[in-house]
Amino acid sequence: MIVTTAELFDVAYGKFAIGAYNINNMEQALGLFEGHMRAKAPFIIQISRGARKYAGVKMLEAIIRAADEMYPEAIFAVHLDHGDEETCYDCIDSGFYSSVMIDASHEPFEENVAITRRVVERAHARGISVEAELGQLGGVEEDIAVDEKHAKLTDPDEAKQFVELTGCDSLAVAIGTSHGAYKFKGRQGLHFDRIAEIQKRLPGFPLVMHGSSSVPREEVERINAAGGALDPSARGVDANEFARAIPLGVTKVNIDTDGRLVWTRVHREHFRDHPENFDFRKPGKAFIEAYAEFIVDKSNKLNSTGQLETVRQALSEKAVA
Repeated sequence: MIVTTAELFDVAYGKFAIGAYNINNMEQALGLFEGHMRAKAPFIIQISRGARKYAGVKMLEAIIRAADEMYPEAIFAVHLDHGDEETCYDCIDSGFYSSVMIDASHEPFEENVAITRRVVERAHARGISVEAELGQLGGVEEDIAVDEKHAKLTDPDEAKQFVELTGCDSLAVAIGTSHGAYKFKGRQGLHFDRIAEIQKRLPGFPLVMHGSSSVPREEVERINAAGGALDPSARGVDANEFARAIPLGVTKVNIDTDGRLVWTRVHREHFRDHPENFDFRKPGKAFIEAYAEFIVDKSNKLNSTGQLETVRQALSEKAVA
């Protein structure tokens, strides 16, 4: 069942975080739904501009609708990830998306406000929520590249002003995470003091953590052992830190890179161990199972495991009221 992002946030705030995962194909969608049904957790499906170009908008929507029918107990939202203004409008007008993200964080503060405000007005007229971004994460995600030295943590006072000026419904904040597989080289982690200061100025307001993959060392080592060439020193966010961020208002956590690592590991190991195989369905089935296991583990870290009935009950009560 597709619901609004706002409905998920209302139930989750301060208690658990909603995992948000990007999909590009059928195998990812099946693993995503299967994993969340095992965990009995709500979730957010994210579609990026790159995914829209790769698979096609109609194909992605059809995959999601089919998975929704196959897993009727699932409760999830559909979200545009890192959209520009034009793509946000296209998604808003489609009537399929629960929410859109307008990413104008690379622009000066005033221009970010103006762009975000325009998207908010268009989205709210259709009952759609808007996620915006303030501050800049380092790293690479599709066509977004920010050198670590140019990364900028979100200023708490600016965050309050930004939300007031734009009317956005959630805010992606730069608090120590990073995009892509090549993340932290040292002992950098989440800036909990910064998250707390933002929450003080925006009490009850949903905060979003982008670039929250963990880049597990074991995954990198297994990929490299099967012929990969990933940087063995790369590391991401310690997933055990999610639980500390949740009471501070972090309500949505974006995880994409780790899922790509699972895909890479499964396929590299399969074709290393079965060089005679040319049936892509065999590694595809193995990936669906591995991705489902991955989703269960992340749901545990996000405290969203077992929260499906809580969300269902809240939606039922809202409908009655």
